[in-house]
Amino acid sequence: MANTGAATLLAAWEAGLAEAPAGRALLLHGTARPDLDAAALPVVPLGEREHDLLALRRALFGERMQVRLDCHACGADMEFELDAGEFARSLDRPGRPVVQLAEDGWDIVFRLPAAADLTAAARAADPRTALLARCMVSAAHDGTPRAADALPAPVQRRIAEAVEAADPGADVTLNVGCPECGAPTRAELDIASYLWTELDAWARDVLLDVHLLATAYGWSEPEILALSPLRRRYYLELCADV
Repeated sequence: MANTGAATLLAAWEAGLAEAPAGRALLLHGTARPDLDAAALPVVPLGEREHDLLALRRALFGERMQVRLDCHACGADMEFELDAGEFARSLDRPGRPVVQLAEDGWDIVFRLPAAADLTAAARAADPRTALLARCMVSAAHDGTPRAADALPAPVQRRIAEAVEAADPGADVTLNVGCPECGAPTRAELDIASYLWTELDAWARDVLLDVHLLATAYGWSEPEILALSPLRRRYYLELCADV
């Protein structure tokens, strides 16, 4: 179960301020999955991580997600609402951590990519080949073992298709029709970045509450954070009435 205590969330937010997006995503995933240790988090398949982050987002901020996109055709600003619960059902966790492919004499076992794989591959001169090499469990053609850089392009495409089918939540894309011009817009939804933006706004609001209540009553931060959001809001209203 996700750790949604105010003190824990503020600690994750504070640590994430100095991190790049990948580091923030890792911190958020650790908050969503306190049952996993730090070494296990980066190797969780991407679709499973997105599922975990969306579950954390629902626990913190509810079932409605406001999304804004620019139309790729006419540039119109599009705003719409997603049902996070319905969206989550489309992001089922992958059933198996590996995919197997047998075609045209090729026998391939490939594990589903994780965040650590994408981060490492992005540093390579050829990220695509680097990702293949990292995630390849075994590859053979007519019984002869082959390296990742020996895979022909059609086989690489089949691997990509098999991975997408096995882990559809790894690449969350939206297809939206523009209400102005009717053209479709396809855009990736980065759940980690979306959640971080909401957490950042929440954390700054909570710290303002702490400041106001500490000034009015002399309470410490842990004492204020121990209050339920409802009681905290009530005390703030009393301060405003003075």
